[in-house]
Amino acid sequence: MTPVMKGRQARLDPPVSAKAAPARLGAGSWVLLIVLLLLLVGTGFLVYLGWTLADGIEVTTAGYVAMAAGVILSLVVGCGLMALIFYSNRRGYDEPPVLILPDDEPVRRTRPPAV
Repeated sequence: MTPVMKGRQARLDPPVSAKAAPARLGAGSWVLLIVLLLLLVGTGFLVYLGWTLADGIEVTTAGYVAMAAGVILSLVVGCGLMALIFYSNRRGYDEPPVLILPDDEPVRRTRPPAV
């Protein structure tokens, strides 16, 4: 990464490649994809078993209250996190890091490492 000087601020920019290679999935990515798909199928099977085997069981009032509290709490947490994302974006907390040099320190230009 090479420092880019802009006034008294130095910003590190990632190196610019001449030509971007197309994204390909390696062996590890395929294994991960297959494992995740198997987990999804297994979860669907367990949901089906739970749905069909629980026929005739009634949910108590406490169960409905717990379910409603869980749904409401999940919505509050989700909305709060989304609000924090928008707040940090609007306030500039998501900007790339910038090195601000003191006025009395001379600007040192560094060379990128030799390849």
